[in-house]
Amino acid sequence: ETVVGWYATAFPSNGNDDNDDSNATTETRCLADTSSLIHEFYAGECEDTVMDSPVHLVVDTSLVEDTIGLKGFISSAVTLNGEPLANIFHEVRLLLKSSESERIVLDEMIRSLGGGAKKMEGEEKKDESVGEPSGGSLQVSMEKLLEMLETASDYVGQVVDGKLEADDAVGNQIADTLSTVPRIRPEVFDKMFNDSLQDLLMVSYLSNITRTQLTISEKLNSALEKETK
Repeated sequence: ETVVGWYATAFPSNGNDDNDDSNATTETRCLADTSSLIHEFYAGECEDTVMDSPVHLVVDTSLVEDTIGLKGFISSAVTLNGEPLANIFHEVRLLLKSSESERIVLDEMIRSLGGGAKKMEGEEKKDESVGEPSGGSLQVSMEKLLEMLETASDYVGQVVDGKLEADDAVGNQIADTLSTVPRIRPEVFDKMFNDSLQDLLMVSYLSNITRTQLTISEKLNSALEKETK
């Protein structure tokens, strides 16, 4: 592992620098008074690496804008007569990349979040997932995988029968895909799949219980607030 920088969370501004109190709850400060000292420490850690200067990543966890903001900074020294006085931070452009597995998980989380938001808006729908783990997402994924396998198998069959002209690029892609599949015995695969499925169902079940508890808690809090008013 190579140290390339450090990260911290942003914190709400106290609003002392602005006479408008309404901005105090919406603004966040990305850099603290101690950021320069911490940055100097990690600059020493990055001396023997390819990084000229460590990167300071700031994650905004205040959620005031219903999002998790990310900002990156690098610093340069401010000198006077050759003597360093302080560091000045410059914001740099960030690019967020995710692997295929991370993207699939994030897409599923976004879809689940959207479904929960619709229910909170007043749509009275029966939540079939509460109390019983749902395998709908897994079923959709398996059906999509089966459809792609059938498409690839049908293409290979037509090429072998001479009905289609062979395409080297498509053939190489199919070969590369098949080469990534581990060669295991069917009974071993069935055991691994069933074990993973049980873990997935348990996680889904616990997630549904947590969602139900949060919904009940919000309704109870709303009822208590109405009574106190």
